[in-house]
Amino acid sequence: MTLVIPAPKQSSVAVHASPARFPVRRIYCVGRNYAAHAREMGNDEREPPFFFMKPADAVVDNGVTIPFPKATQDLHHEGELVVAIGAAADDIDVLQALDCVWGYGAGIDLTRRDIQSVAKKMARPWGMAKGFDHSAPCGPISPVAAVGHMDQGRITLTVNGEERQNGDLADMIWTVPETIAYLSGLVRLEPGDLIFTGTPAGVSELKRGDVCNVSIERLQPLTLTIAKS
Repeated sequence: MTLVIPAPKQSSVAVHASPARFPVRRIYCVGRNYAAHAREMGNDEREPPFFFMKPADAVVDNGVTIPFPKATQDLHHEGELVVAIGAAADDIDVLQALDCVWGYGAGIDLTRRDIQSVAKKMARPWGMAKGFDHSAPCGPISPVAAVGHMDQGRITLTVNGEERQNGDLADMIWTVPETIAYLSGLVRLEPGDLIFTGTPAGVSELKRGDVCNVSIERLQPLTLTIAKS
């Protein structure tokens, strides 16, 4: 096949203890998937799950410094468990959903909250509030074979060493298998898909020069730095 322009670079994330990398096809994100965060955003706790997306090339590796995003004065962090899909899933049952998981990582759903707030008020999509450049930092993926499945465990996020978010994966409104099953009823999941599974309460602003760290029990931590200028 001849292409009229060079093909885009394949996006990927690191794999813990391996030189190989996990290729990224699509990035799905679950909105308001922790009860405390749903309450702090003024919403009911057990609504059906809803999803938004980020472009595959929004992924950022552990330890990277990124520029402060364009067009925002209110950048927020949202620390999350990331699920890496390793097998296709099309309308899969909850009981089989974990069979398609390759591994797990720590991630940050960066959000231009001011743009999101305007979109909400005008009943418009959140795309530009969530799916911008460098908006999906993701730490090394740990294979299921090494860490098992992540149904509980402490998740914390610090900024410059100060704790901002502290929760437990067991507090998810929709569990990982429930999320996969529901999403696979909307789209066919394929190897290379990532699912950001929602964030605990405590989301807040990031400023230039901040160092943000996400830690999840049994997984490799993620560190992100926002450039000073």
